[in-house]
Amino acid sequence: MASNPPLVQFKDVRLALGHEVLAEHVDATLARGDRACLVGRNGSGKSTLLRALAGEVEVDRGELFIQPGAKTAYLPQQPDLPPEQTVHAYVTGGLPGDVAHEEHRVDQVLARLDLEAGRRLGTLSGGEGRRAALARTLVSEPDVLLLDEPTNHLDLPTIEWLEGELKRFRGTLILVSHDRAFLRAVSNCTLWLDRGTLRTTDRGFERFDQWAEEVRQAEAEQLYQLNKKIAREAHWEHGGISGRRKRNQRRLAELQELRQTRAEMLKAKPGEMSLQVAEAERSGKTVIEAERLSKGFEREDGQRVEVVRDFSTRIRKGDRIGVIGPNGAGKTTLIKMLTGDLNPDSGQVRHGTNLQPIYFDQRRESLDPEKTLWQTLAPGGGDTIDVGGKARHVVAYLKDFLFEEGQARQPVKALSGGETNRLLLARLFARRSNLIVMDEPTNDLDVETLDLLVEVLGDYDGTLLLVSHDRDFLDKTVTSIVAMEGDGRVEEFPGGYTDALSQRRGPKGGARMGDKAKADKKAGGQKAGSQRRGDQKAPGKRGSGGTQGKLSYKEQRELDELPAKIEKLQQGIDELQAKLAEPDFFTRDPDGYQQATEELQRAQRALDKAETRWLELEERREALAQGTGS
Repeated sequence: MASNPPLVQFKDVRLALGHEVLAEHVDATLARGDRACLVGRNGSGKSTLLRALAGEVEVDRGELFIQPGAKTAYLPQQPDLPPEQTVHAYVTGGLPGDVAHEEHRVDQVLARLDLEAGRRLGTLSGGEGRRAALARTLVSEPDVLLLDEPTNHLDLPTIEWLEGELKRFRGTLILVSHDRAFLRAVSNCTLWLDRGTLRTTDRGFERFDQWAEEVRQAEAEQLYQLNKKIAREAHWEHGGISGRRKRNQRRLAELQELRQTRAEMLKAKPGEMSLQVAEAERSGKTVIEAERLSKGFEREDGQRVEVVRDFSTRIRKGDRIGVIGPNGAGKTTLIKMLTGDLNPDSGQVRHGTNLQPIYFDQRRESLDPEKTLWQTLAPGGGDTIDVGGKARHVVAYLKDFLFEEGQARQPVKALSGGETNRLLLARLFARRSNLIVMDEPTNDLDVETLDLLVEVLGDYDGTLLLVSHDRDFLDKTVTSIVAMEGDGRVEEFPGGYTDALSQRRGPKGGARMGDKAKADKKAGGQKAGSQRRGDQKAPGKRGSGGTQGKLSYKEQRELDELPAKIEKLQQGIDELQAKLAEPDFFTRDPDGYQQATEELQRAQRALDKAETRWLELEERREALAQGTGS
């Protein structure tokens, strides 16, 4: 951390929420230029610590020091906004007193955050309200900047802009976020709130995993040595030595202290989440097929806005599709059309057989805030929940998602944002499915839960449709990216977010975005056509309707051999597409990626030629059989 005079300092701070102690003996010093990420599990006290720094809650013990005269700005997860005030007036109120005339800065930030200056705060959605609060925070020019999940409800271009703003910030920054890519880009030091202890390092989040592993290994070694010492002392205890002498009494007391220390260390070990998805019977090979979808809306001024224009895609079993784009580009609209919840203006969508979807909605509207966690999981009463055909006790199942037994009878409205997400995941994953649709699932989840979610989705045998702004999460979960540009254009790229970005920028050795889109569109049409025929069974001989004519021996032999050839070509195409869909293939081996792309195009041309030839021969055979051929 910086060697400048401290702007923020904790000295032996004890932090509690009601009767629950969140942290003890907190010591940390942050100076101007420190950009600290504050990490830890949901419920560990991160937001409470920021609130204490913002002066909204008192610490229970110790000293919390902020340099006299230093200005603090704080963005909470749920800002309290005056409903009748306009966005412009509210954000302008954040300007420092000596530059209150510089309202052009307000206009610039509002434009970057896509906010209408004249709207009243009471008419904003939750995401828009957070962006308004972020705008007010950013224009205030503070010495100490406290941000709690600032990337929630921001699109990717805006997140990247915010990264640049925070890198240029010259005060002290303390940041809570689930977005690993954002944390890596911004932070230069780390505060880790872990089981009641605040650990600090002058390494940024990019080194966090390595540091955390070092801490765990040190704890394991400490516990090992403690166990050895307890074993030696226990051997002495059972040796029959009298406990009457003061020396032996003291040694017995020390042994009990060692055992108590060991019990506390074991108790403090972080709990393990246990996420599993109840999978349904397998869906058909083709999950969703969309042809030339278009959708638009009328604005208040009467102008029509094209959200999706002439988009075709084919989603097969096991595909993991990530949808990205600016806010308002129509990501949720596209997902709803693909799942059949919204009709397109033109085009059509076909679903495969035996489709059983589950939905993780962005606004968490499916949870009743007045119901308890128990009632949410077991709405029909009783103390068990059906999880993929197996009965689980409600409390035991909640513990899999890191809830305490006492929380089972609490209302949903008492949960934090991250806890609400975990409850929604608990209810969602108990249902059988072969298609998961997730709209911004990463909001408010801690990084550990996100890591586990990545593992679960990686093991899931079904298909995934995912809308997200989290670049790291996308890179780890999806096999292709659908990018919405906001003007009706929708383009698809194989791989994760980083691969899509590389293709969009057109690095040496890689296809440029426009060329790639054209190739993909052509390939997609061929693939869809071949698959539709494949779903009907591979082409082969049909029953003849007469005896008036037949193919030559050579033609008949070619017709008989074409189905196997077509099947082999399709298999090769599937293998190449799977290879190209590897998340890091393009960035790892651009030349290999280009070679595989060219091989795929050659294979698709060969398949198209073979299928066309089969159709020609089959039509000629039928015509000859009916006496109309030449």
